[in-house]
Amino acid sequence: MTSQARPVAVALLLAATVAGAQAPAPERKVYCWDEDGRRVCGDALPASAVNAARTEIDARSGLRTAEIARAPTPEERSAADAAAAQAQREAEARGALQRRELAMVESYATEADLRRAYGERIVLVDEAIKTSHLGIANLRTSLVSLLRQAAELELQDKPVGATLVAGIRAQRADLQRQAAVLEQQLGEQAALGGDLRAALARYRELKQPAAAVRD
Repeated sequence: MTSQARPVAVALLLAATVAGAQAPAPERKVYCWDEDGRRVCGDALPASAVNAARTEIDARSGLRTAEIARAPTPEERSAADAAAAQAQREAEARGALQRRELAMVESYATEADLRRAYGERIVLVDEAIKTSHLGIANLRTSLVSLLRQAAELELQDKPVGATLVAGIRAQRADLQRQAAVLEQQLGEQAALGGDLRAALARYRELKQPAAAVRD
């Protein structure tokens, strides 16, 4: 090393030493947690306490710096996930309802238009109910006929054929399905009146701000 390079090297060494002396010491923490009914504190957190609720304290100042809650159990995580999913579904349902309500206001210029639309739905449901009643009557007549045939065979001590038995079962199943459809249609018919009243009330609420703006 030349005589000119030596002072430079010494200066760099001194600068590094001073910088190292001025660098802040790494932050030290003290951890406190409950273990087997007693309070335990230490400057290191053992693996057994990683998921436990704990307090973190600055070792230099003695001030509390953080409160860490315990980690949730698998059951709690599952319940939280389920609650979050339910909240998401409810939020999506509210959003869908708001979109339907806005579409209702935009689609119907007057209450009369809204009533007319519901009236068309009511007519469609009424017609579907009439069709279901007619279908049930026909199915019942056909089933009674098949049952009468089976009864006559039994009265004559003759075997009831597999084809007839299968026909009776199929006819009964069709009758039960049609009865279920009719029950659903009757429920829809009963709900339409309440739906119309609710839709009209909401329609008026949503229309009022728009009317106030125009005024």
